[in-house]
Amino acid sequence: MAQMPQEYYQQLEEIQAVDFVLVELRLYLDTHPTDSQAIQQFNQYAQYSKQLKQKFESRFGPLSQDSLNGSNEYWLWKNSPWPWQV
Repeated sequence: MAQMPQEYYQQLEEIQAVDFVLVELRLYLDTHPTDSQAIQQFNQYAQYSKQLKQKFESRFGPLSQDSLNGSNEYWLWKNSPWPWQV
């Protein structure tokens, strides 16, 4: 198995951290749906997550088979390392 560049792991870890924040904010908003500060924070992190994923996918390929990476080569997702390979 080929080792991925360090930047791959750093970007992937940041995506995972931001997506974890989004999960926690969703859980909080389930019980506090009118908290405008939490809604604003959720929207900011959702946009940031989208930007991180676009940056990652432009360099390393799709994160999943349903990623919309702007490519017409729909099977490129299979070329990325599988979760157990990173």
